[in-house]
Amino acid sequence: MITFYNIEILWLLLLLIPLIYFMSTKSYDLDTIFNKRVLDKIQIKNSSLSKRAKNILLISTIALTIIALARPQIDKGEIRVKSSFINVVTAIDMSKSMFANDVYPNRFEFAKKKFLESLNFFKKAKIAIIGFSSQTFLVSPLTEDYYSLRFLAKNIKMDYLSLKGTDILNLLKSSNELFGDENRKILLIFTDGGDKKDFTKEIDYAKAHNISIYIYNIGTVKGGVIKDKSGVVKDKNGDIVVVKRNDNIKELALKSSGAFMTYSLSKDDIKLLVDTIEKRYKAEDKENSTIRDREELFYYPLLLAILLFFATLFSVPKFKRGDKK
Repeated sequence: MITFYNIEILWLLLLLIPLIYFMSTKSYDLDTIFNKRVLDKIQIKNSSLSKRAKNILLISTIALTIIALARPQIDKGEIRVKSSFINVVTAIDMSKSMFANDVYPNRFEFAKKKFLESLNFFKKAKIAIIGFSSQTFLVSPLTEDYYSLRFLAKNIKMDYLSLKGTDILNLLKSSNELFGDENRKILLIFTDGGDKKDFTKEIDYAKAHNISIYIYNIGTVKGGVIKDKSGVVKDKNGDIVVVKRNDNIKELALKSSGAFMTYSLSKDDIKLLVDTIEKRYKAEDKENSTIRDREELFYYPLLLAILLFFATLFSVPKFKRGDKK
């Protein structure tokens, strides 16, 4: 069955009615459309086509062009396809310690940069973004629209936040709700590790809910200071606060069947982490989706319209007796 993708464009055919009337009642020729000098150069003299035939060809050209713009298609019905994919919830630490400047320009901006790089290496994945600290914030649900993910990630700001603490357990609970009924749950965390030493509760929760945790830990062992409007953050005693990277969180990643990586300036590190995730889960989940099988036909009326248009301009000339060959 032939259908039209842009069927509303066919209404333009109604505009041909007054044009046909104008051509049939008025003195009409191509010189009403084209500049006379241009027409003299491109038109063959003594054309074998009559003025009426040219008008018919021109109307037909316009009609075929409109039909081509309406995109005629042969609808062959629906087909079901299977696509392999993985669902990944990505969490970006937004706690105050992520303002530390031991990583340029700070840990939070570096985390966003690494997340954006990861999108270059994920091939068949639906990705969600969560911001977290003592609370969690849904930035984007699971989606394959990487363009939107890039836009949202670039525009995550911490200017209006002043959040202390890194609640990983709350993050796991929020991620578990986002996964829904998924059997395999992949959580990729960009963090500086928080300030906890014991992650037993988090490990137990991850195992109970089948969450595999991959951690990209940002910061240095020596640590950095947190800059604010008044200078640098100080404690109650007036001493400058130095925030160090917490590697104790490594245990959470390894005991949840995930992986742990500390930051570097190389793009290869995040590629390695993404490749590890995709190789482990690539063929695990398959999604059935339905698409319509359509064959495009617009190029047929478009090609015919072009041929008729040039036939109107370059019609075969009449040769009189005595003309030199």
